[in-house]
Amino acid sequence: MTTLSDIIQGACAPYLWGRLGWQDIRQRYRRSKLGPFWLTISMGVLVSALGTLYSALFKVAVADYLPFVAAGFIVWGLISGLITDGCVAFIEAESIIKQTPVPLSIHVYRVVWRNLIMFVHNVVIFIIVAVLFSIRPGWTTLLAFPGVFLVCLNGVWIGLLVGLMSARFRDVPQVVASILQIAFFLTPVFWKPELLPDRAVVLDVNPFFYLLEVVRAPLLGRIPAPTTWGATLTITICGWLVTCILYSRRRGRIAYWV
Repeated sequence: MTTLSDIIQGACAPYLWGRLGWQDIRQRYRRSKLGPFWLTISMGVLVSALGTLYSALFKVAVADYLPFVAAGFIVWGLISGLITDGCVAFIEAESIIKQTPVPLSIHVYRVVWRNLIMFVHNVVIFIIVAVLFSIRPGWTTLLAFPGVFLVCLNGVWIGLLVGLMSARFRDVPQVVASILQIAFFLTPVFWKPELLPDRAVVLDVNPFFYLLEVVRAPLLGRIPAPTTWGATLTITICGWLVTCILYSRRRGRIAYWV
């Protein structure tokens, strides 16, 4: 099986990775009354606390700042979840990989689907904030759908790449987690880009900023800037090219590494 057929056949098997993703959610919250909504509640409390605190520190109106923080944390949760879970996509599927001849990409699609489910749960937070502060959805809000699709599309190549590297080198998940911690503070999740003078380089070269903004801007009723769309598409294309090259060379060894 070639790399391209592996990726395509995996994408064409939603009945498999869809079931596996749902099973992951059910297993994680087994015997819980609220299930994944526990994560939603904890994030909602965090957003409320930080939104109230930092709106006072930054001297910004709560009605303007809290929706910004809510959307930022929700989208960042999707991005970081895709990356951290992607690191262990093949490792966690060790038994399936060694016993069942299915496309390896299915395990990455499983991760993407699982995080997308969690994202949909967390969107409830933004809906509540939008209702409280009278943010009315418009046609611009629909642009969030292609934004989420692009984030998930990036999540697939990231999962293939870091999943491959993590299967070979088990220190990679820890390194990635440390990088994400730093990226969280360098990315405008809870601080506004306009607080930096003359659009500092920390934003221009930060891929997380574009992936975040391509979804958050429509949620807040703004059209993402052309540079945001362009940078996101560039990241997607370049990421897929690099991943396909490395994945095609090392895909056959994953079963031995896990």
